[in-house]
Amino acid sequence: MAKLVYGLNQSLDGYVDHTKLGPPAPAAFRHFVELVRGLTGVIYGRRTYEIMRYYWDEDSTAWDADDREFAVVWRNQPKWVVSRSLKSVGPNATLVANDLEKLIRKLKAGLPGEIHVGGPALAQSLTEAGLIDEYRLYLRPVVLGGGQPFFAGPCPPLHLVASDLITDDLIRLTYVPA
Repeated sequence: MAKLVYGLNQSLDGYVDHTKLGPPAPAAFRHFVELVRGLTGVIYGRRTYEIMRYYWDEDSTAWDADDREFAVVWRNQPKWVVSRSLKSVGPNATLVANDLEKLIRKLKAGLPGEIHVGGPALAQSLTEAGLIDEYRLYLRPVVLGGGQPFFAGPCPPLHLVASDLITDDLIRLTYVPA
């Protein structure tokens, strides 16, 4: 049975605006390359999918070896994209317009490993349905003062199960529903 995990980089004040947070440090980026490599798949909301696709679908001459490796790993992962406005999605992606809860239950029951959730609004709807098994908050030492919060709605009751120093500027807090 797959575990559904919601995790994103966020500022100390709880925002996930990647345009303001900027890219992670090289050691943290390596962590994410290996994390994505080990996933069973990823479920994205439309906005998060479009951001990821913009950066990783096509090779860039500005990329270093780590960027190229991440792009290959990301492209190889199965992706489910939740959207009512998109008409199509890219390679190795499935568009999900209806029956999200039914699909998630089927994926969790039929697949092994971890499926990650990308996007605060999507994560909130899955939280409300009781489908998120684990929350991973990757804290970066910046304060943004505004933007998209990690939790798009009320924070569910959570229990801290782990804290890990990923790099000298990135801490991961892992919570499960209480």
